[in-house]
Amino acid sequence: MKIYGDSNSGNCLKVKWVCDKLALPYQWIEIDTRKGETRTPQFLKMNGAGQVPTVAFDDGRTLAQSNAIIRYLARDSALIPRDAYAAAKMDEWLFWEQYSHEPYIAVCRFQLVYLGRNASELDPDKVKRGYAALDRMEQHLAVSRFLAGDVISLADVSLLAYTRVAHEGGFDLGRFAAVRRWIGDAEANLGLPPAR
Repeated sequence: MKIYGDSNSGNCLKVKWVCDKLALPYQWIEIDTRKGETRTPQFLKMNGAGQVPTVAFDDGRTLAQSNAIIRYLARDSALIPRDAYAAAKMDEWLFWEQYSHEPYIAVCRFQLVYLGRNASELDPDKVKRGYAALDRMEQHLAVSRFLAGDVISLADVSLLAYTRVAHEGGFDLGRFAAVRRWIGDAEANLGLPPAR
């Protein structure tokens, strides 16, 4: 399969990490979203939404949306709990990540790192909601090793992508001891070097 992704995007890295963890063969095709490479007629034919990540399978089918992709790739693996309720709790975190975490933490990071803005220029509501997301994770991870239980799951892969670099978006992780512990555990489990 071919993974069309931008290495600067946590959403794209999720797919790479799952493939690497599960030893799934793939070809990574780097897409520069800031140069409009997702807006070409060829790319839009693959993914009409013009977004990465997009996976093209050998049989010609394509799949988009990071959490849908990783859910498909990890089917029947240890990254998805066998227990139906635990799997549903994992999905709960996957949905929450896209609605209550990524729109704030990832967007603030994008504005500081890639648009060159100052922290004072960030939308205060986005900062407030980003900290609310980190607070929720801290409370949960203070009593649970990983998000959906005692072993790593796709919930951890999904939320690790932008949490590990939240400081690049101006978020101070200093007060989030459980989140910092979890980041280290998840990175080690996935074989990732610690985020800078």
